[in-house]
Amino acid sequence: MDAITVLRHDGFDKDSKMEGDHITFNDEQFEAEDLKILIVYRYEGDSDPGDEATVYGLKTRNGLKVTLVTADGIHAEAPSTSILKKLHHIKNKGFHQRIY
Repeated sequence: MDAITVLRHDGFDKDSKMEGDHITFNDEQFEAEDLKILIVYRYEGDSDPGDEATVYGLKTRNGLKVTLVTADGIHAEAPSTSILKKLHHIKNKGFHQRIY
């Protein structure tokens, strides 16, 4: 079962995206302090280290459960990685990570 399917089953029914140094869903913008990482799935390519992706299950300050899919490694966008660094430095209770 893939990460998106599992997250959908767990109520993460909205897709967010990174735009610059924040994460957006529809017209809402969220800073790192507005988000909590609840679960992370990491995918690593078998033969190409550049084939890396991360799928996040995030909860927003107003209670939305959103997914975020990011390219990692050489495909990561430098300006948008700053919010990910901030998110990972914020202490998150109940954080779970799964690596595939």
